[in-house]
Amino acid sequence: MRPEIERIVRAVSSVFVGNDEIIKKVLAAALVNGNVLFEDYPGLGKTLLAKTFARVLGLGYRRIQFTPDLLPSDIIGTKVWRQEKGTFEVVKGPIFTNILLADEINRAPPKTQSALLEAMEERQVTIEGETFKLEEPFFVIATQNPLELEGTYPLPEAQLDRFLVRLKIGYPRSEETEVEILKARLRWEKDDPTVDLMPVISREEFLKMQYKVEHEVKVHDDILKYIVRLVRKIREDERIEAGPSPRGGLALMKLAKANAFIEGRDYVIPDDVKYFAVEALAHRIVLKPEYSLERGIEVEIVKEALSEVPVPKDISY
Repeated sequence: MRPEIERIVRAVSSVFVGNDEIIKKVLAAALVNGNVLFEDYPGLGKTLLAKTFARVLGLGYRRIQFTPDLLPSDIIGTKVWRQEKGTFEVVKGPIFTNILLADEINRAPPKTQSALLEAMEERQVTIEGETFKLEEPFFVIATQNPLELEGTYPLPEAQLDRFLVRLKIGYPRSEETEVEILKARLRWEKDDPTVDLMPVISREEFLKMQYKVEHEVKVHDDILKYIVRLVRKIREDERIEAGPSPRGGLALMKLAKANAFIEGRDYVIPDDVKYFAVEALAHRIVLKPEYSLERGIEVEIVKEALSEVPVPKDISY
């Protein structure tokens, strides 16, 4: 890993204990301004992870708790009449930040969920006809509870497609890891351990890292063909109603570039693609009704494609 990446991972893992892989995957998405969807049960540290990233990267952070009565204006803002000035004044919502945590996004109805769409895709919001650009960098880290929990609304397919990656933290993998989490809590002097965290890089340095990922990491034509063949192979599966769109292939390419950068390379290899294939593509699959109740089948479809599509060899940059 690059030294600056190691500093970030080390700082985040000092608070979010025991899962460096998730930290690196969130960082990869952040490096390409990608929106992240966490689908997991409560209490696994999703909110803590988002706050820690904001502090460590020196970025602004806001959190919105999604509820059934949340309105779109509660997210993006509104215009308020100021009697003393005789004019309308824009009151910007919490979306005007760098990292927005949309907590339990599937507890709000679709109309409210859709208020995020423009911001997630175009990095701008429209408040009563007036458009405002969001500050760079901007990305959403959303959490949702599994759909079998009561009081949840499935995310619209259009919104799911705008999440670059879907991740699952899961329960701690070992007894030792869970003990370390408890020990970390004992070390905290405050209930919110992120309060005392200092940024390890500045916002400007992070923007430079994003620039390097975008402009300096090379992708060979054979890698591009590999990504396209994976996506097309998934679309051919007889169990799906609709497969990943070209946006899915673009997402996988971006994540592969970010992973190459994290690992200290300025070129993408097939392993970068394979590393993110499931997280970038599985949530973009729409199953046929007869398969829709089978848990994890989307992941299985992506893994089957990975095993069947030939991996490019002897790539020379």
